Amino acid sequence: MSRKRLIIFFFVMISVLICGCLGEGNIVTADMRGGEISAASIDLPKPNPIDEALRSMTLEEKIGQMMMVGFYGTELNDDIKYLLSTFHFGGVIFFDRNLLDVAQAKKLSDDIQAFAGQKYPLLIALDEEGGRVARGRDFLPPAPSQEEVGISGDTSAATYWARYNAGLLRSVGVNINFAPVADVGSRDTRSFGDDAQTVAEFVEAAAQGYESENFLYTLKHFPGIGRSKIDPHKAVSSVEVGRDVLEAEDFLPFRKIISGHDDSKFMIMVGHLKYDALDAENSASLSHAVMTELLRGDMGFDGVVVTDDLEMGAIKNNVELSTLGVKTILAGGDIALVCHNYESQRIVYDGILNAVRRGEISESRIDESVRRILKLKRHLS
Repeated sequence: MSRKRLIIFFFVMISVLICGCLGEGNIVTADMRGGEISAASIDLPKPNPIDEALRSMTLEEKIGQMMMVGFYGTELNDDIKYLLSTFHFGGVIFFDRNLLDVAQAKKLSDDIQAFAGQKYPLLIALDEEGGRVARGRDFLPPAPSQEEVGISGDTSAATYWARYNAGLLRSVGVNINFAPVADVGSRDTRSFGDDAQTVAEFVEAAAQGYESENFLYTLKHFPGIGRSKIDPHKAVSSVEVGRDVLEAEDFLPFRKIISGHDDSKFMIMVGHLKYDALDAENSASLSHAVMTELLRGDMGFDGVVVTDDLEMGAIKNNVELSTLGVKTILAGGDIALVCHNYESQRIVYDGILNAVRRGEISESRIDESVRRILKLKRHLS
């Protein structure tokens, strides 16, 4: 073989190897007459918008995404402006104290979103379960209680009322509901029933209703508080049944939704009860065994985990407020819910921030939660 042909053969082989390494979507041209190879164009992977958003955030902004707070007032006042501009909170929850009528509530939602000016929308939540747990009932006619819906025996009713709630909340700018209740049994009409299979079927029907309206929802209160004998707003309560009973009953509605639905379209709220068979020392909302080993590991949930209100007596009366958010994150939670007092919100936020600064929580762990939150929020864009 002549030297010239040997050179040409050599460059042909190199061009084949380059094309193979770059993949089919890349174009490499070879000028065989001149014996030169040049890359005409190389298609680079498109940047992930969530990764881009994470890179653009300060640590303080990331921690803000991991909190949802309540406030007082019916308009965009100095208090909520301060909360959003100082702490960059990623979500708010409305109560009756924030709601006067449809027009006012919608304006409040819009004004808050506009003022926050975040790349991904704020989560704006409401507890709209139906029955006695419904906000703004003077102008937002509530659905029947879940107990009433369950007694009907018609799962399509759960789908209907979920779609109704989605439309109701959307009309006032709320974009996520803290419902449906997935607990098996309750003393206060909030559960679809006392039979685990029945509850699972009705929760499934409700989930389908929310998803048909492209509306975010929240299963609560993991891993099930139907057995509670004490109001968690006041004090802690322990569930003393064995793991086998919890598996056969309390876990069933949660497992059904997790296994059959896109977990970026709903959150799971973790309650404050203790479960002796899972973790005899820590409330579920502070338990690595419950949130990481059971919910994420065993059940495979990779969506957003939010705590019940950290100002409830069951939790704040037993753990220092400054460590509550830290313990929640280390246990596997993503969003700390602090519903009422500014001072509590500041203490929880500062506790998380200081824990990261001293290395107790890694920034990669913060990124893990923020990535889940932004993935959820993509459905609002």
